[in-house]
Amino acid sequence: MTREPLDPNAVRDAMTDLPAWALADDGKSISRAFRFRDFGEAFGFMARVALAAEKMDHHPDWANVYNRVDVRLNTHDAGGLTELDLKLARKMDRIAGQS
Repeated sequence: MTREPLDPNAVRDAMTDLPAWALADDGKSISRAFRFRDFGEAFGFMARVALAAEKMDHHPDWANVYNRVDVRLNTHDAGGLTELDLKLARKMDRIAGQS
C-alpha cells in the first residue's frame, strides 16, 4: 500500500464510505470519536486496533478517557492522507462494530 498523499478528489470520494469520520479543514487528516459502554470495552477496542495497526505498520493518533476513544489519522511522512489512513479507518469501524 502506498504512502503517497491522496489528491483532494480521491479524499472526497473516500469520505462518502466513511460517514462517521470528519475531514480536517486542511484535508490532511480524518478524525472520529468512538463511544463504548464502559472503559473495558473502549480498552478492548484499542487493543484490537493496536494489533491491526502494528500489522499495517501504520499507527493512529488517539486518546482515551473512560468510554471514549478519540482518533485522528494521517500519514506523517506523506504530509497528509494516504490509502493507509482510509484502510485503517475502515478497519476501526469494523472493529468498533464488533465491540
